[in-house]
Amino acid sequence: MGGKANMAHQNSAYTDAMNIVWIVDDDRSIRWVLEKAMDRENIEHRSFASANEALEALEAAPQPPKVMLSDIRMPGESGLTLLHRVKERFPQLPVIIMTAYSDLESAVSAFRGGAFEYLPKPFDVDQAVALVRRAFEQSPQQTNAAEEAAVAPEILGQAPSMQEVFRAIGRLSQSHATVMINGESGTGKELVARALHRHSPRKDAPFIAINTAAIPRDLLESELFGHERGAFTGASAQRRGRFEQAADGTLFLDEIGDMPPELQTRLLRVLSDGNFYRVGGHQPLRANVRVIAATHQDLEERVRQGLFREDLFHRLNVIRLRLPPLRERREDIPLLVRHFLQRSAVDLGIEAKRISDAALKYLQTLPFPGNIRQLENLCHWLTVMAPGQIIETADLPPELRGRPALETPTHWTAGLGLEADRLLAATPGEVFARLTHEFERTLICRALAVTGGRRIEAAQLLGIGRNTITRKIQELGMDAQQGVCMRLP
Repeated sequence: MGGKANMAHQNSAYTDAMNIVWIVDDDRSIRWVLEKAMDRENIEHRSFASANEALEALEAAPQPPKVMLSDIRMPGESGLTLLHRVKERFPQLPVIIMTAYSDLESAVSAFRGGAFEYLPKPFDVDQAVALVRRAFEQSPQQTNAAEEAAVAPEILGQAPSMQEVFRAIGRLSQSHATVMINGESGTGKELVARALHRHSPRKDAPFIAINTAAIPRDLLESELFGHERGAFTGASAQRRGRFEQAADGTLFLDEIGDMPPELQTRLLRVLSDGNFYRVGGHQPLRANVRVIAATHQDLEERVRQGLFREDLFHRLNVIRLRLPPLRERREDIPLLVRHFLQRSAVDLGIEAKRISDAALKYLQTLPFPGNIRQLENLCHWLTVMAPGQIIETADLPPELRGRPALETPTHWTAGLGLEADRLLAATPGEVFARLTHEFERTLICRALAVTGGRRIEAAQLLGIGRNTITRKIQELGMDAQQGVCMRLP
């Protein structure tokens, strides 16, 4: 009996030592899904319902796991505390942080705490497994930054495209690298620039912003680099420019694509050797400044047109972040609307208004060419102008309310998603093949309609070979004569 007990103890110790992945989450269903995924991939694993349990096991285990997956918000100690404690003892242990609360602060805190990756819920199980396998092969970036205190979120967004932005800000939190932000007007480029500064080693130094398109070109040089007394008519005193004002901090150059060519040359020189001169000055000044640039324009195209220096483009384009327009992140509209309504109410000192589900759904169908800024202005208008405490569709401004529903622009993937949901329920196991066939059939039919049934021209329009289009027509059972597309019996 004693031998069997001892054998069982040895087996248990051996099993603990062989644990490769530890899963820490208070949600039993999440643990179950990840456990099944690990079993399917033949990955040894062990699960814990709290950070406290995992920490106790870590103290007793003969060796740490190879990878840890942990939720952030759990009863008792948080996942970020667990991350901090794990990193103190095992700096090279990859920790993947999971959370259903997909906000910038969580992402930045996770990365600053040394997390290997940040995984917002709900996640794709295959994605989680791929992350685990990648963590096996790579060592995490080490950071000694302390976990930041919780503050109100700077940027809101749960859409996958915004999660990528949050991840980028987190990864750049210990960097001085130049960053280029691309995005349409109103997408929040300056907000992201401020977040990059706030979560950087320069956070205690100034953040200085300048819109290069809003300043007359004959004044822009002085604004950027300053001027000496008497440098030009009206220069009655020495003036420090934005580069000096941003010393040791961050200089945000908005709408960089509109910068005049002569100033592009001066900016390139500053980025190249770190020195500049005030207008009318002869003494070089050192520019210890991190530059973050932003534009709504296609800079590559402006380079091709000769309107933007190629060497400056490459100097600025060290790290590029693309901010998605609101129409590409419609799932964030309810979150943003509630936030802006609350903020408008605070600004006006009144009770915050609520919005009906029907009105929210309608707003999610609108194109919002002005993006986040337009939505924020709309919420302020509604706070002032809507008659009741519950905002209905009829309370929206006439120019929005009058848009016919059928004419409302909707991204084509929204319809694809609805059809995928229907097929997943109706014909599981056939979804990918059916949708792929319909996708290919539609593209070929449209191209043949344009070319009057001429296959070679249709193939050229689609960017595929003539043999490919012929093969696809046969595989899909189509009659493409005279530009008519139909299924063959």
